[in-house]
Amino acid sequence: MAGLPEILALDEIGPDLFRSGPIPSEWARTFGGQIAAQSLMSAARTLDRSYAAHSLHGYFLRPGRPHEPTDHLVERLRDGGSFCTRRVTAVRAGETIFTVTASFHRGDEGFSHQVDMPVVPAPDDIPESDRINGWGMPRPAEWRHWEMRWAPGGETGHVPGSPARQRVWIRYGHPLPDDGAVHACALTYLSDMALLGSARLPHPPTAVQGASLDHSLWFLRPFRADEWLLYDQVSPSAEHGRALTRGRLFDTGGRLVAAVAQEGLMRFDRPRPMEGGDGEASLSPPAPAVPDLR
Repeated sequence: MAGLPEILALDEIGPDLFRSGPIPSEWARTFGGQIAAQSLMSAARTLDRSYAAHSLHGYFLRPGRPHEPTDHLVERLRDGGSFCTRRVTAVRAGETIFTVTASFHRGDEGFSHQVDMPVVPAPDDIPESDRINGWGMPRPAEWRHWEMRWAPGGETGHVPGSPARQRVWIRYGHPLPDDGAVHACALTYLSDMALLGSARLPHPPTAVQGASLDHSLWFLRPFRADEWLLYDQVSPSAEHGRALTRGRLFDTGGRLVAAVAQEGLMRFDRPRPMEGGDGEASLSPPAPAVPDLR
């Protein structure tokens, strides 16, 4: 499977227009974190590197196809002295599959505070796992370049009234360049990994269809994605076939470096058409985070 440098290697095919080529995958639909990361990289390439991404808000509209190219059209909504804003539309075969608005900031002086990091074992004290905690499924080959260590005792979905929770240490398993945009894109990719699975924890094993519907991410402090980050994932609610999930990412020094919010499709599995529309992917095995809502 492709590594992150290959995923983020976009061709500029026109003014503010970038193309990601086919990326080998075991899934029929492109992983949502991949599309979001490529869109963010497209936006970053239209900016001076003195601006760093501080937030993005995106919607997954249609499935991407790994064996087909995707075009990322960047709109320059604002170029200010402190903030710049870009809107990126990802298009496959003439149809919009993802749209995101990303904001970039030069940084200013101001107050500083944060919550404490949860107390969990260090990543070196946790064995590597080939499973996705909360999903109970083998880790996809898609993620073989990432190291993941699931913190024991993080699941609280069995406690009535408490949010479903899982915690995982995660890092990219190969050195990345000293480029803040690359690390922001890497974190965008990993922020979609296993997040929707936290909503499965309070419930018995049941076949469901699932996919990311929207995704928001805030970059709070400098970090490196090739160093360990603790991803604290919770799901406070699921209803009407949708699940709300949230996440916080801390570095090994306890600094809160990013926050995530996502609503995902999570409805009971139902027969899909034999011909025509694709239908959503079943979460058994884990589905890529891109829906087909036809």
